[in-house]
Amino acid sequence: MTHAVSTYPMRRWVFEDAAGRFDIDLGDSNLPCGTLDELSPLGDLELDYGHNRGIPRLRALVADLYGCTDDRVLITHGAQQALYLVYNALLRPGDQVITFRPGWQQSWDMPTALGCRVEVLDHRPDLTVDVAAAAAVAGPDLKLIVVNTPCNPTGQQISDADLQALQDLAARTGAYILLDEDYALDLKDSAATRFERTLSVSSLSKVYGYPGLRVGWLYGPPELVAACTERKFLSNIGNSVLCETLACDVLERRGHYTDRYRRLTGEGLAVVRDWAARNTDAVQLTEPQGTPFAWFRLTTGEAPLDLCRRVLETGVMLMPGETLGGPDGFRLCFARDPHVITEGLRRIDPVLRPQPVRNTTSGAV
Repeated sequence: MTHAVSTYPMRRWVFEDAAGRFDIDLGDSNLPCGTLDELSPLGDLELDYGHNRGIPRLRALVADLYGCTDDRVLITHGAQQALYLVYNALLRPGDQVITFRPGWQQSWDMPTALGCRVEVLDHRPDLTVDVAAAAAVAGPDLKLIVVNTPCNPTGQQISDADLQALQDLAARTGAYILLDEDYALDLKDSAATRFERTLSVSSLSKVYGYPGLRVGWLYGPPELVAACTERKFLSNIGNSVLCETLACDVLERRGHYTDRYRRLTGEGLAVVRDWAARNTDAVQLTEPQGTPFAWFRLTTGEAPLDLCRRVLETGVMLMPGETLGGPDGFRLCFARDPHVITEGLRRIDPVLRPQPVRNTTSGAV
């Protein structure tokens, strides 16, 4: 039996509706993208098939991020493939999966396509993970709890207390916890390094600004990593040796990129906070916890998608909440040069509040 996968509102917004219509991008969730000339020359690199699990040099670098051995690491074609492989290796029809929204749509679509019973739970009003709701719906067939931390698009991290409660819940049924940690700056602090049935997924796309390399990874128990490796071989055998070698250069200069991340996000967030303070009648800022973007609840009564369409006419792209299961707000990336953010917000100001409809039949203004 096959299960239909729904269309992705985010894909439609970014690649169809907004494509080619903006010169200021405040919608994406990553740092400004790096360029090839920022990386070391590749010299006489042999472009062979590479390694199914990733070239040893790169696996060792990723293992060092977690402070572990490389038998717990699989290099993948971006974080998206790592998540996909986990779902395929771990889940079977009839299994229960708990995930949260707003969030990444793959976490509720892929398990559904595999025949699982998926519980998509709303966050608490403060946009934190609702552990009580998860406990209320958990059944004996619970197999996986998916948590994005820090969360896209809310910018919130799961607390230690909530994570421990989810660990206790998973332990009662033998379930796993999958942490999507694409925005985590220090993976040595990952709960996956402390809890055996906990997995971590991340990549070079967000913090490092290299989504075009399509290099991500999975960290987890060796037996599950091995099962994911087998399925990776059936899909794309291995990553590009070219991209994995360039990824090594990025991680070997990790301090350079994390310093850049902290500088850009620190400067950008200051600009965004000032803007939010001037527009409290229209938006409410959710203070981000370690992300390059912020979540704004829209209080004007306008649908976020409608606002983002009007903002797009000014040449600025935002990310409407409807694309991520959050119909009451929008995501705004502040990991940009402060001058770029200031200009983008200047364009947004005149269209932030809905415009009155003109009565053209009566001639009223």
